[in-house]
Amino acid sequence: MTFNGGFIWSMIMIFFFMMYIWMFVAVFGDIFRRNDIHGGAKAGWIILIFVVPLLGILIYIIARPKMTEQDKQIMTQAQEAQRRMQGYSAADEIAKLQALKDSGAITAEEFEAQKKAALTTV
Repeated sequence: MTFNGGFIWSMIMIFFFMMYIWMFVAVFGDIFRRNDIHGGAKAGWIILIFVVPLLGILIYIIARPKMTEQDKQIMTQAQEAQRRMQGYSAADEIAKLQALKDSGAITAEEFEAQKKAALTTV
């Protein structure tokens, strides 16, 4: 069995080529999934990553906000799904808030705000 450096070099090149394709597909998908950028901006990003792929991907990754409103919505939905699986109930939450209000631990304004939050997360 002989050691063939050409084979290893080929495997390394295939690996980096596949990573390049994966980055392109991931950025392309992210651009189309985002709802905070529209038509012209999406077209501009797509043209940039097609014309200058590696540089376009790098610029997009640097320019993209770390946390978008859409990311926050997705995280909130995931937390609510987890709460429902754990047996969360808005009625139980409101009952606890009423007890806190009756004991004077929270004000009526705080009660209403938290009650609204409990009802909107269901």
